[in-house]
Amino acid sequence: MVKFYLAPMEGVTTVTFRRAYHKIFRSADKYFTPFLVPHEKKGFSAREWEELNPVSNQGMYVVPQILTCQADHFVRMATMLKECGYKEVNLNLGCPSKTVVTKGRGSGFLQDPRKLDRFFADIFEHMDLEVSVKTRLGLESPLEFEDILAVYDKYPLKEVIIHPRVQADYYNNQPDMETFAEAAAGSRHRICYNGDLFCAADVNAFLKQFPWVDTIMLGRGIVTHPDLLNELCGMEHESTAVWRQFHRELLDGYCQVLSGDRNVLFKMKEFWSYFVKNFPDEKKLWKKLKKCEKLSVYETIVEEAFRQQEDRGKNSIKQYGG
Repeated sequence: MVKFYLAPMEGVTTVTFRRAYHKIFRSADKYFTPFLVPHEKKGFSAREWEELNPVSNQGMYVVPQILTCQADHFVRMATMLKECGYKEVNLNLGCPSKTVVTKGRGSGFLQDPRKLDRFFADIFEHMDLEVSVKTRLGLESPLEFEDILAVYDKYPLKEVIIHPRVQADYYNNQPDMETFAEAAAGSRHRICYNGDLFCAADVNAFLKQFPWVDTIMLGRGIVTHPDLLNELCGMEHESTAVWRQFHRELLDGYCQVLSGDRNVLFKMKEFWSYFVKNFPDEKKLWKKLKKCEKLSVYETIVEEAFRQQEDRGKNSIKQYGG
């Protein structure tokens, strides 16, 4: 049976999103948090604890993601997470942001496989928590990945999640499926695929091409179409009433943890930048939403969008986009 993970998307797949999603739709097999950067302070900040509190993540298998290139920093944070009850942590080796890469973190760490090798040697000497990695193929060329994968294969990683682009691609160009195929066939680790699977047709085409890969991480696809996993499991599209319920859960969640219309609307607009693709008049709707400055106006616009969908006689709003 294929396993599906929810990808870590900074500012999007927050604990608020995860809770609303998990309550309404088919559960992901794992939920990965947006990355955490280790710091010198003892314990977690209020914002980090809001994301990590086991009570807030109850019922979900959550994997905190750590962004660092310092083994001692990784071990310190992983140890704190273990004390909170987490069983697995993930190392971010994929973030392509220049501000991250210039510090040798994220995909910037991939430029020096020898340093990466020492990093893994250190962390596995000092901790026994399960560790997975989310990785790109390299900094500039997919040819770099042979040496990188050789490092991964030396250590008892839980799994290797591959986004088959290099840092220089950011999210442009097509994923390098040839390099991914070689890695998936040659690595000793469980391989999870991540990248550019936006709808059920994309996922099914991937599984047909790679029947031996049984784990997929989805990010933008789930945020755009939150019932994607329902569809992949053979269930019918959810009714508009369910989509409205999900939106209400998400909105209420952000209203509880954020103060002021501006902060709540910022988060909801991030969500709608993906979700709006489900509506036939998405450009017009998105223009209205972007201009919103008051929550009351926002709710009126959204309710009208749902109502128009029902008036069209559509059982599900997922008739568009993908």
